[in-house]
Amino acid sequence: MTQSSRSCYHTSMDEDLFSRAARGDPALTPLAERMRPCSLDELEGQAHILGPGRFLAQAIASDRVPSLVLSGPPGTGKTTLARLLAHHTKARFAPLSAVAASIKEVREVVAAADEARRMGRQRTILFIDEIHRFNKAQQDSLLPSVEAGVVTLVGATTENPSFSVIPALLSRCKVLVLEPLSSDEILRIVSRALADKERGLGTLDVAFDDDALGFIARWARGDARYALTALDIAARHALDRGAPARVDVACVEEAAQAKALLYDKAGEEHYNVVSAFIKSLRGSDPDAALYWMFRMIEAGEDPLFVLRRMIIFASEDVGNADPHALQVVMAADAAFQRIGLPEGRFPLAQACTYLACAAKSNAQVEAISGPRRDISERGPLPVPFRFRNAPTKLMKEWGYGDGYRYPHSEGGYARGETYLPDDLAGRRYYVPRESGVEAKIAKRLRWLRGEGDEEP
Repeated sequence: MTQSSRSCYHTSMDEDLFSRAARGDPALTPLAERMRPCSLDELEGQAHILGPGRFLAQAIASDRVPSLVLSGPPGTGKTTLARLLAHHTKARFAPLSAVAASIKEVREVVAAADEARRMGRQRTILFIDEIHRFNKAQQDSLLPSVEAGVVTLVGATTENPSFSVIPALLSRCKVLVLEPLSSDEILRIVSRALADKERGLGTLDVAFDDDALGFIARWARGDARYALTALDIAARHALDRGAPARVDVACVEEAAQAKALLYDKAGEEHYNVVSAFIKSLRGSDPDAALYWMFRMIEAGEDPLFVLRRMIIFASEDVGNADPHALQVVMAADAAFQRIGLPEGRFPLAQACTYLACAAKSNAQVEAISGPRRDISERGPLPVPFRFRNAPTKLMKEWGYGDGYRYPHSEGGYARGETYLPDDLAGRRYYVPRESGVEAKIAKRLRWLRGEGDEEP
């Protein structure tokens, strides 16, 4: 391997001789690491921040790169971009992993950066991978050096920085969101790796079908690291089977394990997918609701969590517009707990499609909030005398129960009566929507309140 190709590794300033030698040995270095872009021109994707006239491109050109938080899915180039920023700005590159680094190590790196700035007038890019794993104290320890410009912080995270990075640190950084790479961009990356004889697989006697490369590009789901790893495994697998070494789709499927779905039960993507599921149900789109539901389940979500969400939805968003909805979901919940997976997918799908297609009403949401608000603001209002229980003679003498209209003596209802405290007479908490069964309920309530002449 030539010296020029080794420079593409963008090694850190304090890397020792043995580490550099190991990185220069293809047998000891993963293909994804060897194929890291040597320049910004080689970096695929992220045109929204690196294209002509875009923020980061201008910052690099003017040599004024601020502290950054790079947020995005795995394999989109966060680490590579941090290394390239150091390379293009001739800064020291000091990488730390938030998984392993302590506050003591952070302080040591900052001290070295301060010395390099004072003695050699050289800037340091402090790269912290998985910065969301730093606790508040560790993130607080970065504030003085970032604010004073001792280091230019570049933090990488797969989480939403709004949730995982403290506001004080976030306010001192520019947040850039990296997007998943397109299939075409992934295809260019794997094709480059196949052709590269120094860093890639160009010296291997193996041929890839176009369909196989397309399969890798699609199934990588925007993750360049996964695509290069799958490419390398498939090539070695084909060579192990003997000459002539040719890779087709079947070979790729056999050699490369399917990429896990992006779905962290504790992270932002969890809430994004759940939100899309609920909104699809509410928007009466059964196809989208099924897709998002099985996105969760195929990624390992507990189906009972999904069922709990549907039980809530059946009351919160369907309610009396279709009273059977709650029964359907409760039956699906009981059926699933009895039969489990894989057959349990059937009642799950039935409940999902029923809810999506059902008439919708959120009248019960307001029906809950209204009385709670009045109770909080007005306190325990007295029960009107006509509704009070009168088990004793004295209570009857006080007027308890006087004026009470017994509904069964009037045909089953006391039309026009109101049962609220006197100060709340006429208050309407439950306002049925003109949807499904609730339209009939609304009509009957209007008649019971004396607002219509014809009994429904």
